[in-house]
Amino acid sequence: MDNKLKAQQRADQIQAFNAEIKALKDDDVFEFDDDQRSNISRYHASVLDALTSQFDIDTNVRQKQLSTGMKIASFIGALALAASIFFLFYQFWGYLSSTVQVGILITAPLLTLLLTHVISQHEDTGYFTKLMAMVSFACFVLNLAMLGQIFNITPSDKALLAWAVYGFLLAYAFDVRLLLAMAILSLAAFIAARVGSWSGMYWIYSGERPENLLLPALIIFSVPMWPKRWLSQKNDSGFAPIYRVFGSLLFLIPVLVLSSWGQGSYLNFNHDVIEGFYQLTGFAVSAGLIALGIKKQWSDIINTGNVFFVLFLYTKIIDWWWEIMPKYLFFLVIALLSVLMLLVYKRVREQSQQTAGEHE
Repeated sequence: MDNKLKAQQRADQIQAFNAEIKALKDDDVFEFDDDQRSNISRYHASVLDALTSQFDIDTNVRQKQLSTGMKIASFIGALALAASIFFLFYQFWGYLSSTVQVGILITAPLLTLLLTHVISQHEDTGYFTKLMAMVSFACFVLNLAMLGQIFNITPSDKALLAWAVYGFLLAYAFDVRLLLAMAILSLAAFIAARVGSWSGMYWIYSGERPENLLLPALIIFSVPMWPKRWLSQKNDSGFAPIYRVFGSLLFLIPVLVLSSWGQGSYLNFNHDVIEGFYQLTGFAVSAGLIALGIKKQWSDIINTGNVFFVLFLYTKIIDWWWEIMPKYLFFLVIALLSVLMLLVYKRVREQSQQTAGEHE
């Protein structure tokens, strides 16, 4: 776990402690005497001063709200700045010689990478660093795309691999989760394109076979389980959930598509059989993710599994009953099933609370 995350967790613990002590006092359950309150307050103040002087953390709700706003502004600013660079290139591109074009394309990613590094050395919050890192990634993507046009190079899936590598480098160097997501998608697209090429299709059309994404999905989901010496410890500070969620999405979305579109499968069986197989696979995998998330206390995986289990369930309900039931009865069945699922989730929640109480 990285030091900034530990510092933020410590600050949150202090806030929670103070809130609980206030609640105990208000309910006449317990109250510290004046000396104890004074000693605790001085200690907490010294801890928070030390943490805030070393890390950019939020010590109250207002600061957390402002930090959220800054993250949103940073994201929007990065997208807008990248789009501005893209359209600026196209606005004046035709007036430049090929030599100047190549020089700009090579210089832009290097210059923005250097700026990202310089900003990271002089900024504690990281917002401007992440903004510039995303601009650098956009410049790199534009670099490969435009160089291919200038020299009339046949499009290749290897560009996806280059984007993925650069995205991973920026994400781990500057702790940018959005770039990690982009790198994961680029890597998944590259592996899917390779799998499609091995089956004989042109790589651009690999998306026509959703099964091409199943292998990269499994690889990406498993990354946080690799030995820590292979990857940065940032896996423990917010990167691991991104790998897990994107791995789950890249697996379950193709399965959901194939559960209703058997023609897209490599399997040489009747389309109804293929769709039935992927419907069962979808239920099994989403239920397995829920169970795994509960066991490992991965809320991100629990939520992902829940969403897709419901999607598979309601997709099958529509397939089975939409045409044969009166509409009022169909939606009544949907409502009753929703109530049933609420009762089941409530029961599971109560059991988990009882289990947690027994362990304490």
